[in-house]
Amino acid sequence: MKSYIAAAVCMTSTPDVDKNLTQAEELIELAVNQGAKLIGLPENFSFLGNDQAKIAQVETIAAMSEKFLIRMAQRFQVTILGGGFPTPFIDDKSKAHNTAILIDPNGLELIRYDKVHLFDVNVPDGNNYHESNTVQAGSTLPSVYDSGDLGKLGLSICYDVRFPEVYRHLSRQGAEVIFIPAAFTAYTGKDHWQVLLQARAIENTAYIIAPAQTGNHYARRFTHGHAMIIDPWGSILATTGAQTGVAIAEINPQRLQQVRQQMPSLQHRVF
Repeated sequence: MKSYIAAAVCMTSTPDVDKNLTQAEELIELAVNQGAKLIGLPENFSFLGNDQAKIAQVETIAAMSEKFLIRMAQRFQVTILGGGFPTPFIDDKSKAHNTAILIDPNGLELIRYDKVHLFDVNVPDGNNYHESNTVQAGSTLPSVYDSGDLGKLGLSICYDVRFPEVYRHLSRQGAEVIFIPAAFTAYTGKDHWQVLLQARAIENTAYIIAPAQTGNHYARRFTHGHAMIIDPWGSILATTGAQTGVAIAEINPQRLQQVRQQMPSLQHRVF
């Protein structure tokens, strides 16, 4: 692992796939121009609309999303995380997976992860979310990819952040940098988003790259924003706030080693 620049993208996706991919491309280019070699896009980066529209278009959305990620990675010679987009679930046409994939500069898929924890929550602001109505949960925990120069990269998606066992699983596999792409609700995000990200960084002494959705997407769907990069001590290195844009920060292996020596909690695990 070498020092490099990473970027967490914050965007406002809508039901318009073409518009979303244009926005994502502009933000990827912005990150590349600031030296980023590893770029994370948020959950629902290519489509954020109602369930019926998602299922009706799932094959098209999936194909466009994957082609876009490959094209961007090859064009800019960077590694890109597509932080979550619908992909077909073969056994039931009324559902889709929520899938994140990591693509290298050659356009090759490194790892993929189907979201395991689904957001079925009645939020106190009056919005009700039932992700399981149209999403089939993944059946396996996320894995870690040893990229060499970029370190050991672990995947997760949004609601997973509330389940620390996912991140302990990743840390046991040696994760040094963990992605938490999200479309966190505005109501829960203001109280929980930052503190949960910091907790996952601190307890696993790992860098966290947390791309995010922000603003109003359609109807009453609002998200919190605040894409962030957090270091293994829990310090916020960069954040976009509630605006669209990119959070840019250095991933430094010397800092990682320093924190793990100062706080060797991973070595002290009993269970």
